[in-house]
Amino acid sequence: MLFHSKSTLFLFIFFSYSFLLFQANATRSLSNNVKEFEVKVDSFIQFKEAPEYRNMQKCKVVDRKIDIDQYVCDPSLVHISMTIDWDYLRGSMAAIHSVLKHTSCPKNLFFHFIASDSRLENKDEFTRIVHGSFPSLKFKVYVFNESLVENLISPSIRQALENPLNYARSYLADLLEECVERVIYLDSDVIVVDDIQDLWKVSLTDSKVIGAPEYCHANFTRYFSYEFWSSYEFSEVFKGRKNRPCYFNTGVMVMDLMKWREGEYTKKIEKWMEIQKERKVYKLGSLPPFLMVFGGDVEAIEHRWNQHGLGGDNVVDSCRSLHPGPVSLLHWSGKGKPWRRLDAMRPCSVDFLWKPYDLYMPHVGYGHSLI
Repeated sequence: MLFHSKSTLFLFIFFSYSFLLFQANATRSLSNNVKEFEVKVDSFIQFKEAPEYRNMQKCKVVDRKIDIDQYVCDPSLVHISMTIDWDYLRGSMAAIHSVLKHTSCPKNLFFHFIASDSRLENKDEFTRIVHGSFPSLKFKVYVFNESLVENLISPSIRQALENPLNYARSYLADLLEECVERVIYLDSDVIVVDDIQDLWKVSLTDSKVIGAPEYCHANFTRYFSYEFWSSYEFSEVFKGRKNRPCYFNTGVMVMDLMKWREGEYTKKIEKWMEIQKERKVYKLGSLPPFLMVFGGDVEAIEHRWNQHGLGGDNVVDSCRSLHPGPVSLLHWSGKGKPWRRLDAMRPCSVDFLWKPYDLYMPHVGYGHSLI
């Protein structure tokens, strides 16, 4: 190939390089045949290695030399589960870092990461990235089959809520090993600033399957449609519950997987998703089915374990202050995410509380973050 000028040669090199760079980019097909551009930069994403955090003397000794399939069943472990994908990877890495930094027994944690089986995701690449920043962390990446929910998802007020991976928390009892009897589920947009061991020790009394901070002052009725409340068939679902149903956020939950399996709660959640497809009884994606199945029968955990709403609401990215009282976990639920606001140089004051846990290494010469 001949080039007739230096400018032509420069353009050829520029566009060739751009093509190679953006080979890593991809699109994800969402509901209603909408295509959302999503940056997948597995070849270029870099995270710093976090400091190695050591156990205190009081921690139980776990044999770290045994095979991972045996190790995961050790009763001394604290099990934490999170979803992992390219769009929220930076948040996930910061969340892991925060948990390790503040816990008394970091070597006794086991992380269960749930990745999608979408062609855009890469289990081995996630494993490499997490191991690179946390070389001594014990973890496993599981693959969630999106086909389990893709025909059950209804349109929501925000497109991100329609991501099939949002529904993976309903399938943890099936995805994780049967010997894992209990797990803490965390969203990827949280920072833990207290010892996760304290959350792990919360007792789920009586027949309670999950524990979460409840917010009984919130208007519970607004999470469901007129169709729901006007139908005796639906509204009676809360009759007979031990307590008045209250709103709780599913981004932080302690889950008894043994009780979940015995009660077949995944099927109960799927049933409401099927009803939603026909009758439109709720909004807001994966949250309302949890409210209908567990509302009024949740182990109430202290509010300090979920200072949520720091990203605004589901429609507007707005700045919010912390709630009064002690804080153990900060949660950027809502549209705004701290890493995006910081990169855009439009941070909220609470975003500076997230920044010290960020391990992302921006690429020199490429401006803002790609994730």
